[in-house]
Amino acid sequence: MTGFVDLRDIRLAYGPGGDGTLALDGLTMAVQKGEFAAVVGPSGCGKSTLMKLATGLIRPQAGTVEVAGREVNGPVSVAGMAFQNPSMLPWRTTLQNVMLPLEIVEPHRRRLSAERAAYVERAEGLLEMVGLKGFGEKYPWQLSGGMQQRANLCRALVHEPQLLMLDEPFGALDAFTREELWQVIRDLHAEKGFTVILVTHDLREAVFLANRVFVMSARPGKLIVEQQVDFPRPRPIDLTYEADFNDIVHELRGHIAQARAAA
Repeated sequence: MTGFVDLRDIRLAYGPGGDGTLALDGLTMAVQKGEFAAVVGPSGCGKSTLMKLATGLIRPQAGTVEVAGREVNGPVSVAGMAFQNPSMLPWRTTLQNVMLPLEIVEPHRRRLSAERAAYVERAEGLLEMVGLKGFGEKYPWQLSGGMQQRANLCRALVHEPQLLMLDEPFGALDAFTREELWQVIRDLHAEKGFTVILVTHDLREAVFLANRVFVMSARPGKLIVEQQVDFPRPRPIDLTYEADFNDIVHELRGHIAQARAAA
């Protein structure tokens, strides 16, 4: 089935001429428009490589990558990205950091000067949605780690991407802050309707947030399991303590243990 994000028969090896470490081999997966998908698997299985492929940062030696019906041959303008390290520029305020993609991504770059007031309003609206109303003039060093990651999500969304790629965005945070941000991204997804691919080692995070969880094999990575997650939305955080939820978490853990053992 063709998806909004569609990877078919991907082979990718690092090193000169693609003769080095084989990261992915025979990877095929499709994520539908508006879906929240999570990708899990053993360390080094190629989860982050998959993210770079879908955003056009790297190209495979074999296979095809399509986003929004177009083959990916370079950076994908319809995508926003957020990583574990927020990497906020320390000399810019929070609002200025959030607005950074508007200075880079067309057509916003072309419109920014003439429509700055509208763009500022959009950025401030996102900050309010994630609980940072009134923090736009603060500098990164004046924010906690959790607040910086909230601003990082706003920066990834300010140009209204159709696809949001999340690479371990909450991994460096404490458990309580992490759960708070799960609920923030849950609500942003419900409000905006963008497609999400979340790369994570946290199986509770994957099951709480995703409609489907893709499990990858050990390197070279390929898809070995698709786990549907049918809990109704919006999902309360208390769901993570229920037996049915933890049954799925344990099942996924079993698949990953088998993948590691087969490596």
